[in-house]
Amino acid sequence: MTSPSDIASRDDVATLVEDFYNRCFADDLLGPVFVDVARLDLRAHLPRMVDFWMTVLFRAGLYDGNVLDVHVALHDRHPLTAELLDRWLETWTATVSDTFAGEVADRAVLQARRFAWSMSRRLMGESGSALLTVSREELVIALPESSGP
Repeated sequence: MTSPSDIASRDDVATLVEDFYNRCFADDLLGPVFVDVARLDLRAHLPRMVDFWMTVLFRAGLYDGNVLDVHVALHDRHPLTAELLDRWLETWTATVSDTFAGEVADRAVLQARRFAWSMSRRLMGESGSALLTVSREELVIALPESSGP
């Protein structure tokens, strides 16, 4: 048995994305959201998601959509709970791990973790950034007045 290879091409990304969405559609928790709420047309959606992941993994510059806006609209119709986002991440991670291994595969899992964390925070009305803004006033440290030399 040969060991899995890394994600290296658009065909690899397409295989990954298609397998992932097939698993999501079959999942008891995720399936109804994809099928009944989002009414996702998989044939139309897959090429966009391949472009998205090509952009994320290889900086291909192929995706020009707004992932947050799409998910906010979906969240307004059906809350994207922590449970759903966790299952999404578990499914993505398992799909990557079952098929690929290597630096790009590891990056695919890491980026998905970042997306899930950021998406969860943004859907709850918080900043999606790991680097939260600190006001200048909070950074000022009051130093004791010098008595001079």
